[in-house]
Amino acid sequence: MSHPPKTYFKAFRALSPLLVFLLLYLVTSLILNDFYKVPITVAFLASSIYALAITPGKLTDSLTVFSKGAGDNNLLLMLWIFIMAGAFASSAKDMGGIDATVNTALRWLPANIILPGLFFSACFISLAIGSSTGTVAALVPIAWGLSGEINTDPAMIVGLVVGGAYFGDNLSFISDTTIVATQTQGCKMSDKFRENIRIVGPVAIIMITAYYFIGRDVKGIEDIPEVDFIKVVPYLIVIISAMSGMNVVIVLMCGLALTGIIGICQGTFTVWEWLASIQRGITSMSDLIIMTLLAGGMLSIIRHNGGINYLIKALSMKVSGKRGGEFCISCMVVLVNMCTANNTVALITVGPIAKDISNKYGISPRRAASILDTMSCFTQGLLPYGIQTLMAVQLTSNMLTPIDVVSHLYYPMLIGIAVIISIIIGSKTIKKADT
Repeated sequence: MSHPPKTYFKAFRALSPLLVFLLLYLVTSLILNDFYKVPITVAFLASSIYALAITPGKLTDSLTVFSKGAGDNNLLLMLWIFIMAGAFASSAKDMGGIDATVNTALRWLPANIILPGLFFSACFISLAIGSSTGTVAALVPIAWGLSGEINTDPAMIVGLVVGGAYFGDNLSFISDTTIVATQTQGCKMSDKFRENIRIVGPVAIIMITAYYFIGRDVKGIEDIPEVDFIKVVPYLIVIISAMSGMNVVIVLMCGLALTGIIGICQGTFTVWEWLASIQRGITSMSDLIIMTLLAGGMLSIIRHNGGINYLIKALSMKVSGKRGGEFCISCMVVLVNMCTANNTVALITVGPIAKDISNKYGISPRRAASILDTMSCFTQGLLPYGIQTLMAVQLTSNMLTPIDVVSHLYYPMLIGIAVIISIIIGSKTIKKADT
């Protein structure tokens, strides 16, 4: 195993794979003003090869570290979700589910509340199921279909769904980030929720209000086709089952089975055409799956070389006072999340160090957990290589770029600002004692 970096050069070398990725993908794309010139998968591949090349020791040992990172349980669980989401989205589309769902929304929802309604739905579903990726899988295809019918910027309408998905990722009692944040800080979920909702609740209300005014001039569609409501059922089942707390993978499996039954019974497609549709959906997720594996392996190499430890130690060396401690916790989770592109992994990495800082500077466990969770969601929402954004882009058949979506993720942007403001002005204490 490599020792933690002892010099700035070693630290820079350990973290340099991330810089290589950012230069190859983000900076080059901005300079060329074209986010299709450098495929993000190629950028991850190049930076992963570079990470392996600069790692001391035998290549076989480095490959073992890389492979263990790519095979992390959290990453593999996301891969199953991607596979099922792709299969369900493709099957539902070919069965006619998207058109039917869009027409249902247009028929029953007043046009001027479609935007706030979608954002509220994303917030509510993500809160119920505790999964931003599950919410993206359920709602992005519907939002994408609606954008064409109501003549609204598709990047904005997809962005409001992805942004709303972070509401539940941050607050849900069954969200991975909530569980990790509360467990590492030693506080009750209910205490963390009360602290957290005071920060992000006003932001959600602001966003719903803003989307109402943005969408108040949206005009209704005349001559809406008759709705074949049975084709809406798979989406309803997915949403209701997910809200009941059922595992997201099982939820998507049930939705996939329903699309097959309905499509075959109505003659929309044959059994073989349904299977072909499933195959297309799974294949459509191949880039995302490869990116996830490469990102997990690259992170493992960065951690192995001491890059993550250096970041954490460098940030915590000159902390003074409660506010300084809270800012330090915020910066740590932001930087580690940028390196990992996974907010759960970032919280697992930073959580124990944040606990030590909290104990030293008198930061309550619920406050530390709230800052950790919210800042991780803020960062994840701003990464063009974040899983949720990449999945949303994939569900639009790559008609949008990651930057298109990220530039409209206003809710994650604002919750990060809300945390900074709360640190500056100080947080009111909750009467109930921490446990």
